[in-house]
Amino acid sequence: MRGFWSGVYRNTLTMILAGGRGERLYPLTQPRSKPSVPFGGMYRIIDFTLSNCINSGFRRIYLLTQYKSQSLDEHIRKGWNIFSAELGEFIYAVPPQQRYRDRWYAGTADAIFQNFNLLDKHKPDQVVILSGDHLYKMDYSKLMAFHLEKGADVTVSTIPIPLSEAFRFGVCAVNDDHRIISFEEKLKTPTQMPNRPGWCLGSMGVYIFNTRALAQEVSRDARRDTAHDFGKNIIPEMLDRYRVYAYPFEGDDLKKTAYWRDIGTLDSYFEASMDLVSVEPEFNLYDDSWPIRTYQAQNPPVKSVWRGHERQGQIIESLVCNGVIVSGGTVVRSLLSPGVRINSYSHSEECIFFENVNIGRYCRLRKVIIDKNVNVPEGTTIGYNPEDDRKRFLTTENGVVAIPKGYVF
Repeated sequence: MRGFWSGVYRNTLTMILAGGRGERLYPLTQPRSKPSVPFGGMYRIIDFTLSNCINSGFRRIYLLTQYKSQSLDEHIRKGWNIFSAELGEFIYAVPPQQRYRDRWYAGTADAIFQNFNLLDKHKPDQVVILSGDHLYKMDYSKLMAFHLEKGADVTVSTIPIPLSEAFRFGVCAVNDDHRIISFEEKLKTPTQMPNRPGWCLGSMGVYIFNTRALAQEVSRDARRDTAHDFGKNIIPEMLDRYRVYAYPFEGDDLKKTAYWRDIGTLDSYFEASMDLVSVEPEFNLYDDSWPIRTYQAQNPPVKSVWRGHERQGQIIESLVCNGVIVSGGTVVRSLLSPGVRINSYSHSEECIFFENVNIGRYCRLRKVIIDKNVNVPEGTTIGYNPEDDRKRFLTTENGVVAIPKGYVF
């Protein structure tokens, strides 16, 4: 069986769509693309999809980049140079090359079309197409087994979602054999799951295509005036002519419900981050059987400093990375990236600090996201007066304050 699966993987190419602007995550996406946004203290969002690939045995990977890709390119070179070319393994970041169109990528399907030269080069039997900006754990080998067992031309990984959130997703209906009989994008009144009232079956943006079917349909779409999108155009128009199946994703974290998040807004980003510091987080970073890889600089250990009863370095229910110094301040339910310094008498609660953020003495911060290389002056208060915060910073409906990279007070 191991020989069989290694043969399947050698004939499979993985293409990750990693060029998203992530406009709703601004200002975190002001200097970088959405897949390269830091998450969980020490990771980038792209690390979770890439770790799924490695843990699933898929090691022939192209990252299709576009928008502000330098940060992502550097991260891949530093942290993901782990493949053996002698064994046919690789990970390459591919920017738009305009081989077939004199334009940038016009949609997800157009991104594949404009990189057909990669399919011609490798001639895979199957192509796995993934999004580089989602948070989840998934064994793609199970998805591949389902695809081959069904004799599918296309397999779409799906997950139950509440009807109230259906307007954000592609939603499908299936028969008893999991074959998709309808697929529509962002409906206000989608078809409910027959055995789960109030829920519908949503696409995760994870696909396996037989290469011939992919090439035919993406080429056909390229000749037409469409959105050039898999969910809007390709998948719905294939239902009558191909075997299109829905894979029921059940999760790989031993949870009651599968965990998958499109952290596309500041509020959803904040909520997913706060989940990580809960006693039993829905998304488990401490699973030895499913390690999450990333690039880590050579930083010193975490240090807390106690200088008398009024200047205690306290860290409570938080994720703290190497290189952090908590010098007489208090940190509660927060995520601190490498190089953060918390100075005396300050109090930070439900905050997310990216690398090299310095919190001055006597600061009071609550529900604040601070991007890299920001010095917060002594005595600053943020997160306690919404009207004052909105005058200075981008503030979400839920009261999360976001401060951009390199901001000078």
